[in-house]
Amino acid sequence: MNTATTATTTITLDEGFLARRNWFDWVFALLVIVGGLYAFARYSQYMDGYEKGILLAAVPSAIWLGWFWRPLRVLMVGVAAISLLAIGAYQGDLARGESVFWLKYFLSSQSAILWMSVLFVMSTLFYWGGVFGRGQAAALESIGSRLAWAAVTMALIGTMVRWYESYLIGADVGHIPVSNLYEVFVLFCWMTTAFYLYFEEQYETRTMGAFVMLVVAAAVGFLVWYSVAREAHEIQPLVPALKSWWMKLHVPANFIGYGTFALAAMVAFAYLVKQQATETRWHRLAPLWLLGVLLTVMPMVFRKSVESSSVYWLSYLGVSAFIVGGILVARRHIALRLPALDVLDDVMYKSIAVGFAFFTIATVLGALWAAEAWGGYWSWDPKETWALIVWLNYAAWLHMRLMKGLRGTVSAWWALVGLAVTTFAFLGVNMFLSGLHSYGEL
Repeated sequence: MNTATTATTTITLDEGFLARRNWFDWVFALLVIVGGLYAFARYSQYMDGYEKGILLAAVPSAIWLGWFWRPLRVLMVGVAAISLLAIGAYQGDLARGESVFWLKYFLSSQSAILWMSVLFVMSTLFYWGGVFGRGQAAALESIGSRLAWAAVTMALIGTMVRWYESYLIGADVGHIPVSNLYEVFVLFCWMTTAFYLYFEEQYETRTMGAFVMLVVAAAVGFLVWYSVAREAHEIQPLVPALKSWWMKLHVPANFIGYGTFALAAMVAFAYLVKQQATETRWHRLAPLWLLGVLLTVMPMVFRKSVESSSVYWLSYLGVSAFIVGGILVARRHIALRLPALDVLDDVMYKSIAVGFAFFTIATVLGALWAAEAWGGYWSWDPKETWALIVWLNYAAWLHMRLMKGLRGTVSAWWALVGLAVTTFAFLGVNMFLSGLHSYGEL
């Protein structure tokens, strides 16, 4: 009797899952399958067994993602269609990127990424406009959300087109664009935003976007400087150690971790702002001062290495000080617009949980890659050591939450400290240390 009941329940659940699929779900699945089969038929001769496996596994994964969170269906179809349009416009000639109007100003990789940068900054401004917009708050936040979606779209188009452009330079140059600081900053921006947009929809609140998009806008500021000062947007051949299919798995998994850890830290900052909204003792407003220090120290560090860009970083310093000062002054009003503390706490927890899972996967993949490239799973390279520190930090955070019920102020502070640790692992190691992972020197 119990067995029959269980079987009946399972069938009902399965039928319910399929019954919830609409026509667009099935059209989307068909498009993904056709696209995957076409790519396999055309390019499988250039792939090894592992890469073929990745491609085949990507097809059901993409379908599941599109069904799990339906806005991704439109995003993936739109990015694929526009990217193919741009690729077709090249007609196999990279020089057309400077002569064809749509490529030069919109769809070449550099143009798309510049549009991404502009849209992320505009999104941040509209989200903050919603915080202070009174009667127009909902409309401004809605525009901020739409601009964030548009920025993610342009980031993905830029990534796809850059991938193709690298092969136009030369078959030995072509590679997935996740190999240097410029490329991974683009990855960080759109991944962080995509995860935030998911939480925005799930919790039906957009006010968190004002805080989360600050870290994305800061990343955009670095990306613009890095592109101009170091001409980092130029596509370069891979160093031998990076010519591996492991890179296609390790780096994206790593940056899901980095992105969600940054998202959790900004939500933690919002949590502390709401919690201390009525605090009048300035020494108790430490979280706001902490953000100010993080925002203002970084420009001074970069100025030491590139004096010609001192005006840029001084401007960055001024904007950062204005933002921190504005949050300090308007903390009571901001707190009223933020969702409940338990919502912020839940988003913080889920972000760290997702990030920790993917960061763990990335660490394991990195060890396997290291064994193939350097003959050992672990060498206590500075990047590896700091990756372990990041992992231990969030492992301890999750342990204290799940085993000891850690909540509130301490967990929020811990998440903010985690952002500082993660930032050093991400950037500080490249700036101040050297080792086997020194592929993105500043």
